[in-house]
Amino acid sequence: MMEAFILLIIGVFGGLIAGSMGVGGGIIFTPVLYFLFDEAGVEQPVQWSVASGLLCTLFTSVSSSVRQYLNKNFFLKEGLLLGVFGAIGISIGKWILTSEYYDREQFVVIFSAVLFFAAYMMFKKGKISQEATTPDADTKFETKSAGTAGISGGLVAALAGVGGGGVMVPIMNLIYKQPFKKAVSISHLGMCVLIATGLIQLALVSVNTQGISPYNLGYIDIGAALPLAVGGLFGANFGTILNHKLKQQYLQWGFALLAVVMASRLLWGVYG
Repeated sequence: MMEAFILLIIGVFGGLIAGSMGVGGGIIFTPVLYFLFDEAGVEQPVQWSVASGLLCTLFTSVSSSVRQYLNKNFFLKEGLLLGVFGAIGISIGKWILTSEYYDREQFVVIFSAVLFFAAYMMFKKGKISQEATTPDADTKFETKSAGTAGISGGLVAALAGVGGGGVMVPIMNLIYKQPFKKAVSISHLGMCVLIATGLIQLALVSVNTQGISPYNLGYIDIGAALPLAVGGLFGANFGTILNHKLKQQYLQWGFALLAVVMASRLLWGVYG
């Protein structure tokens, strides 16, 4: 019971991160689940943590998208376009994830590389980025932009167990010059589509092992993921409000700092 409560609190924190910074919360959920599965001696902890982390991330992404819609910062066409390309990326990534060649060390290296990349991009540009005062006062979001960000985000989602927002938001904001608040909103909706696609595929995988709870569906441990997901659902609502209240530079710097801390912790666990 106490473990479930702790996971619930961690989920709230992950949801705050998700809602305010446009990521799915996976940078919190997946490492926590990985540590749980690894300590419990579960076989293939990487695959279990990725799939279960994506379930948590879906909750926060849906919650954040609803909040963005209520805040009139919602971009249906752009978000769905991003999600379609993201679904392609996560399908390719799922094939790699469930292969016999993908292991613990590769997972940590890829996850950490993604976090360091996002941290570098956000810290470097956060000092000078200028946000448009209205969400639609920006360059046009086209198929090329959606393809680059979506496929990249989908691959990362499958291989690292994050929603892909940590890659998609910097790409949209810094390379394709979308305002940060718009990039966050598009990322949330896109993640709903790509994560749902990945979860369906991971739920249908035939698995011979079991997670830490008896409630499993493919590689998804519903019992372990649910407390994190519920907490994330509440946290994401408040995080989306923060996204509209705080200065964008502060959000970008906070994103960068958190990414560095999480990446360092993962690398230390494997190589320290």
